[in-house]
Amino acid sequence: MLDNLNTTTDTATAARGLRLGVAGPVGTGKSTLIATICRELASEFEIAVVTNDIYTDEDARLLRAANVLPIERIVAVETGACPHTAIRDDVTPNLIAVEDLEREFHPLDMVIVESGGDNLTATFSPALVDAQIFCIDVAGGGDVARKGGPGIERADLLVVNKIDLAPYVDVDAVQMVADATAARDGLPVLALSQKDHATIDQLSAWLRKVIAAHRAGNHVPQDPGPMAPHFHADEEDHDHDHGHGHGHSHSHAH
Repeated sequence: MLDNLNTTTDTATAARGLRLGVAGPVGTGKSTLIATICRELASEFEIAVVTNDIYTDEDARLLRAANVLPIERIVAVETGACPHTAIRDDVTPNLIAVEDLEREFHPLDMVIVESGGDNLTATFSPALVDAQIFCIDVAGGGDVARKGGPGIERADLLVVNKIDLAPYVDVDAVQMVADATAARDGLPVLALSQKDHATIDQLSAWLRKVIAAHRAGNHVPQDPGPMAPHFHADEEDHDHDHGHGHGHSHSHAH
């Protein structure tokens, strides 16, 4: 299930480390996921992390306290705006933070950029990251995977997190993973539990493959796409030629 990678030949980015984005709604376990990645792979790879919060450095402080990396390799970007803005619309603050880490700790094998947490439409610009993980969790509801969106449908890896909690929140984790798999047209899905090391091993194995493909120049950033098409309530009574320029049908609004 985790074998599919977006690969083609691209040597332009292979000279630097992989830039990995981790996005997903608030509370889905992104910081814990990143801590796990660092804990599992820091002995093999040189890693640094950029966290995003709107007004605080809370996530960076949590990762530093977890002692998964030297604290100077974990930096915070306070976006001051909706989280998707800093990972897609204007990536400059994050890109500066990534490049500063790459210069200071060269050579790095991977820089992880954590989104501040948004809704199901948040995805990273390929101008910022080379690959991205989208994280949902069973505590958010068993129907989340069926709701779709660019992150769920087209991120390089979809993580269905906290599957050990499924019995306590009345969610069928097997069905949720099946729904996620159906939504992704062959792209990989990982059911993850911090209490099941076999699932963590699968995550580590996927990352090793992506890093190897990146080093070989065989991985090219894929763009999951912008926020889902939508319409505004007042558009129902107005002509759509009023400058929105969406370039899509409004029939499948959310």
